[in-house]
Amino acid sequence: MSPIKTLTIFCKVVDNFGDIGICWRLARQLQREHGIAVTLWVDDLKSFQRICPGVSAETERQQIAGVTVRHWRNQEGVFTPQDVTDVVIEFFGCDIPPGYISAMSQCDPRPVWLNLEGLSAEEWVEGCHTLPSMHPRLSLTKHFFYPGFTGKTGGLLHEASLDEERERFQSDPAAMAAFLAKLGVTDDERQALKVSLFCYPHAPVRELFQTWESGTTAVTCLVPEGVARDAVQEFLGAEAKPGMARTRGVLTVRVLPFVPQPDYDKLLWACDLNFVRGEDSFVRAQWADKPFIWHIYPQDENLHHVKLRAFLQRYANGIDSLINVSLAWNGAGNDDHAKSATWAAIWPPFLDDLPNMAKRTSDWHRQIAANGDFASNLLNFAAALRSVPAENKV
Repeated sequence: MSPIKTLTIFCKVVDNFGDIGICWRLARQLQREHGIAVTLWVDDLKSFQRICPGVSAETERQQIAGVTVRHWRNQEGVFTPQDVTDVVIEFFGCDIPPGYISAMSQCDPRPVWLNLEGLSAEEWVEGCHTLPSMHPRLSLTKHFFYPGFTGKTGGLLHEASLDEERERFQSDPAAMAAFLAKLGVTDDERQALKVSLFCYPHAPVRELFQTWESGTTAVTCLVPEGVARDAVQEFLGAEAKPGMARTRGVLTVRVLPFVPQPDYDKLLWACDLNFVRGEDSFVRAQWADKPFIWHIYPQDENLHHVKLRAFLQRYANGIDSLINVSLAWNGAGNDDHAKSATWAAIWPPFLDDLPNMAKRTSDWHRQIAANGDFASNLLNFAAALRSVPAENKV
């Protein structure tokens, strides 16, 4: 196979943090574990800065953790073949600058051009993974590359040291306590059921808070700043600033500062239950070995509900309470029973099933890990394409 030495990722931020979160994890892993010289073009450096404080939102070109970060301002620009890398990735089908595409067509050999697609558990993904698409005018072929949950996809992002780091952290109660204390969590709050909450604004947070508040199990809900702002401020009776906390009934809600990605992983590892959203935090929750609920990114005509059900069909393993809470959290109930179900009715069975979910999460972890990690699978595919003679390529 022809070795891959350089790689470029184009990222257009749509989902605030999920898009850049995925691209940044991939860029760091490619550089750190595979020695690839990575250039990451990002159109929204302010969102990037929220998850990586070392980023300067005003700098056109900068080096962060060994990765070259470029501010992608517009579709203009003059590029030469010398600007083009061995592999070029457009994330979620974002349109990369025409000048860059033109420069790609002048390279010999041509770069491997990949459209890194969104994560889905739907069966059709396996049939579309690695499919080619020829450029209508230029001598270029783009291939679709899908993350996924089976061996017929690209797998999921997973750093080589991730499991070891998680196991070391989770087996050290003092380390977990110190981490939570750094975020302001008190000893009493740490003894309760610890829940991290990361969701989109339309999630039924008020209803969930009301159920927790009047329940019999003490809950400490840890919410990053800016998440579910209206419901959190209503509960607090004050502005939802980092460090703010209030207890009503058996529920304590505490607002956390937005933390860098490595600390967000630790937050997932330290909590008993994680509500996650989009794709990046969703994937990290699956490696945390803790029960989780996914808030999926909304799509027109409720197409996201199809994706949610496809994932639950693979993951839930017959745990009805997990299915019921997941559907309710996403407004995906489509029968009379689901529509009439209240959080007061569906939460207690879910709470009782948490031990079963913890076991299922560990089993699922082993199952998806067997598919290999996304970064390595991507490089292997790209290297195989590079080794094919030009006259034999699609």
